[in-house]
Amino acid sequence: MTKPAERSAARLAAVQALYQMDVSGKSVIDALAEFEAFWIGREVEGIEFKPSDIEFFRNVISGVVENQRSIDVKVDKTLSEGWPLRRIEAVLRAILRAGGYELMYRKDVPARVVITEYVDVTHGFYGDDEPGLVNAVLDNLTREVRPGELEKKAAGQGKR
Repeated sequence: MTKPAERSAARLAAVQALYQMDVSGKSVIDALAEFEAFWIGREVEGIEFKPSDIEFFRNVISGVVENQRSIDVKVDKTLSEGWPLRRIEAVLRAILRAGGYELMYRKDVPARVVITEYVDVTHGFYGDDEPGLVNAVLDNLTREVRPGELEKKAAGQGKR
């Protein structure tokens, strides 16, 4: 697999692990160990879990856990009033936290890549309004934590 494909698989695995941690109360160490030993790069009950960039997977999981308070505050600001992150369904919460972590703390990953990747992950779980919600929240978050990044890219595209 290519490096981008392994990163995409790592993002999906990270969302699944964060979800599992959220609903079951598993620790970071337990979730990392379980996913690395039994899920990533394996076939489980007829579902193939693609090989992942393990270091990136670990970084996203540990980064979300270490910075969850600040991520949640920023994501809450982008959600509609009366719908804080804690009221959002657990898979969506995991997606928004992982995307928020990358936007806030992984400046080496372009914001457009982060948004596109997590919208794609969302499509894997939902088919209705949720991908649009993830797109809007991560777009708004980008404009706050990486001011001008989306505009710079858009301006450069018009000059082709």
